[in-house]
Amino acid sequence: MDMLKGQQIAEANLTDWRKLAQGLHARYLVDDFGTGARFVAAVGEAGDAFGHYPSVSIGNGYVDLKLVSADAIYRDGEGTEHVVEWVTQQDVDLARRITEIAADHKVVADPASVCVIELGLDTAHSATIAPVWAALLTGSAEAQGHGSPSDEIRDATGRVPNLWFGDADEHETPRQRFHIEVYVAPEVVAQRIAAALAAGGTVVDDSDAPSLTVIADQDGNKGVVCVDVSAAKKD
Repeated sequence: MDMLKGQQIAEANLTDWRKLAQGLHARYLVDDFGTGARFVAAVGEAGDAFGHYPSVSIGNGYVDLKLVSADAIYRDGEGTEHVVEWVTQQDVDLARRITEIAADHKVVADPASVCVIELGLDTAHSATIAPVWAALLTGSAEAQGHGSPSDEIRDATGRVPNLWFGDADEHETPRQRFHIEVYVAPEVVAQRIAAALAAGGTVVDDSDAPSLTVIADQDGNKGVVCVDVSAAKKD
């Protein structure tokens, strides 16, 4: 099934869900564990009907759901097909059904609270160093390039954050290579940046804002606040 582009996701008008990194994410607020468990059981029944299931995490007062297809088709500029991990129409259809189930169970979505953390490592030698990071992070060589046409490290079980490799020139002067990427919902990106600045951070690069805003702490360590504006609902 073809991967969906950002505009297609935006046009789906998924009120409870936000596109972060590769998938659709939702948080539903519940009064107690039993309510959450019953909601998840109903979601599971819907998944049976679709032959497709979300990843689920239940915590104190919330249920977190992620929808992504492991067999999405991406076509590069030359028309070559790659199997990638991305949002497809089956994710959108199941997301709509889960929204209906949430209404039936009287659980409320909190889309602004969803968040995804990924790791970035700038290197000129991703193919060489990726096996080391695949082994360190997941213990499996299969994590290298999992769900991606690149050398990116992705744990199929979601135990650890994804690690992707950014291009970097050869250099002798030591500099920061690792950074954290924080994916947030579009409606809270300004608030998240403002909070970091109020805590003493500094914007060092907002040339690609609001998609990417690079923040440095007082020691100069950098992180990136990310938002998928292409998949955001247009007002």
